[in-house]
Amino acid sequence: MAEPKPDPRLAEAEDAARRAEARLREALDVLPEGIVFLDAEGRYVLWNKRYAEIYHRSADLFAPGARLADTLRVGVARGDYPDAVGREEAWLAERLARLTAATGSRHEQRLADGRWLMIEERRTADGGVIGLRVDITELKAQAAALEEALEKAKAANDAKIRFLADMSHELRTPLNGVLGLTQALAGTELDAHQRDLVREVLTSAAKLDRLVDGLLDYNGAPQAIQAAPEAMPPPMAEPGFRVLLADDNPTNRKVVELMLSAMGGQVSTAVDGAQALEAWRVGAFDLVLMDLRMPVMDGLAAIRAIRDCEAAARRDRTPIVVLSANTSADDVAASGAAGADGHLGKPVKVEELVAALSRALN
Repeated sequence: MAEPKPDPRLAEAEDAARRAEARLREALDVLPEGIVFLDAEGRYVLWNKRYAEIYHRSADLFAPGARLADTLRVGVARGDYPDAVGREEAWLAERLARLTAATGSRHEQRLADGRWLMIEERRTADGGVIGLRVDITELKAQAAALEEALEKAKAANDAKIRFLADMSHELRTPLNGVLGLTQALAGTELDAHQRDLVREVLTSAAKLDRLVDGLLDYNGAPQAIQAAPEAMPPPMAEPGFRVLLADDNPTNRKVVELMLSAMGGQVSTAVDGAQALEAWRVGAFDLVLMDLRMPVMDGLAAIRAIRDCEAAARRDRTPIVVLSANTSADDVAASGAAGADGHLGKPVKVEELVAALSRALN
């Protein structure tokens, strides 16, 4: 019997299919990303050169019909995936679950040579999987460098904030003493020459205060200092109110004591937050003036302790006003969060102290 003649149309179709596959392979091989095609059972169908380059340690295992799951298992045994070390079976189960789902979601994969890949896998119309591999090693390095730079910038900013806080405390504390004592002196009997000298001191203190404001670059307008000898207020109409003053600087305590005494106040003092807390426990005060930077227990901790004691013992709330050389927005916010009712800056302004007292006593 004569053999059937080849169908030229079939031969032509097969030749066209071979040419199309060759063109497809050429097109895939020029792509910068790794591409792999799997069938519905997870077996290799087609992959490009870039895919083989990315997984060069496993490329000897690639073959049409071989299972990607088996390649992964061998790679884990070889140590190709650092994140799988010590949890090999769990890593394989997670990786194969992603492959089975093939939802198109992206995840990262770290290789033993230090490279990072972004992996995306999607189902094809025939139930297979098309996988994409993108080398993101450089992007990860850039992200790490950016994060390091941001951390350094944050550290530098934190150091600047600490420096400003320290400078504010160191500059405003003695300035508070100079201004306060000079204002107290202005309220005494002075001859004309002495009064002129006091006025000059107050004027110089005002200039220094503005200079400090400018150097520290705090938000808000500089606070003006009264330079007139009449800066001390008259006694209040209803004297006899009790104030607890907590400040570790003796000059500052003297300044505020003079101001409060002139208003008719009775002042008890503490040199740290712990002393202030104990004095408050046993005393009955109309107002607490609390410095922030003090030894043993700082002002914020003392304020929180007082508020906790009030809540536990159901005591009436004692007005607490912070009196500090630290006057940044963060300092004011911290005072309020601790439970303070106000925040006055140093140098102490008589009119501000009077206003704080009026709010507290009313």
